[in-house]
Amino acid sequence: MTKSSRKIVIIGLIAAIYAVVTLTFGVISYGPIQFRVSELLMFLTLFGKEYIVALTLGCFLANIIGPFGVPDIIFGTLATLISAILMYYTPKLIKNNRYMLFVASLWPTIVNALIVGWELNKFVGLPFVLSAIEVAFGEFVVVTIIGLPLFKVVNNKYGSKIKNFISK
Repeated sequence: MTKSSRKIVIIGLIAAIYAVVTLTFGVISYGPIQFRVSELLMFLTLFGKEYIVALTLGCFLANIIGPFGVPDIIFGTLATLISAILMYYTPKLIKNNRYMLFVASLWPTIVNALIVGWELNKFVGLPFVLSAIEVAFGEFVVVTIIGLPLFKVVNNKYGSKIKNFISK
């Protein structure tokens, strides 16, 4: 298998995992207070930019089947894309690993709160501030409170293998 074929397969696999996990936990994955377990995968962006594409595609696929239709396909996917890009660039801007990981974990909370909060306000009629706070709460719990410690454990044990996996 060529290097580019391998990357395409890995991108497809991660996208599929994101979509399947989101849909499996569909009851808690959509809406104002959402605990999108698949967002744990956002930390993969710290291993390579290919994961930005994978996570964005996975979110797109999950939102196609999700209950909020075209607005969520566009804006929910955009929120994931922006969050993934910001997470990818965070280590390049912040060299202190402890602060870098914490700041990186906050991007999905901030970006989703603003974009999905706006989306829920504009297309569902929910109050923006309340929606933003609710979305932020779910993202913060999943990504920062659960995801950050989980990432540290996985990274300490398998980080070099994950990083090398896509670059082989």
